[in-house]
Amino acid sequence: MNRGRLAAATARLFLFQGSMNHERLQGLGMAVAIEPLLRDLEGGPAGKAYHEAIGRAAGFFNTHPYMAGLAVGAVAKAEHVGVPSQQVDRLRMALKGPLGSLGDRMIWEGVLPAAAAIGLSLATMTNPFIAVGAFLLLFNAPHVLLRWWGLRAGWRLGTDVAEALSHPVLQAGLKISGPMAALAIGFAIPVVAEWLTTGLDPTARWGTAAVGLSTAIATRWLVPTLGAARLGILVLAATLALGWLL
Repeated sequence: MNRGRLAAATARLFLFQGSMNHERLQGLGMAVAIEPLLRDLEGGPAGKAYHEAIGRAAGFFNTHPYMAGLAVGAVAKAEHVGVPSQQVDRLRMALKGPLGSLGDRMIWEGVLPAAAAIGLSLATMTNPFIAVGAFLLLFNAPHVLLRWWGLRAGWRLGTDVAEALSHPVLQAGLKISGPMAALAIGFAIPVVAEWLTTGLDPTARWGTAAVGLSTAIATRWLVPTLGAARLGILVLAATLALGWLL
């Protein structure tokens, strides 16, 4: 495969959710990302094989956007080696769940909260610009590398793409991302709390602690039904009320 086309497909992975819709979810994004890898099919972009492969790629698909490169590369390789269309569709469907679960666990439950907690801690102890830079680096570097590696691993393995899920580096990332997030958040909470309450009298500090505790309790039970935005508004209103009363 031409390196330029791999690079083009990698760049298009950043647009994977740009055309997300209720009917196909990320299907159109997958078609856009996979298109450079299908230009070498028999007949080229004007050929029947190319158009049929694009049509299959544009069907319903939904997974974690940062892990989608594995599916894009694997499906493209399957099309190149002449895997029957029904098997290509099954491959796409089989990859949705595992890639979605893996990405959620490693990124949304690990890398993102860890990067945010480290950024908040640095904001209280150093220059805010350093904190923003650290957050952007810690969050963006892993997912950029995942996109780059995933596309190439998928292309190399094709229908054997499941082997990539057991890659030692990927498994290590799964093991350390959760504890890393817990450690970073556990460190950030008292540091940020101390910074926020500096200069407040004891009564105001106890009020702030009460709002924080009630928010944590409410989040545990109410977010699935109430919604994060409404809960945030309620917390803001409670904070203002306590401020006026105290």
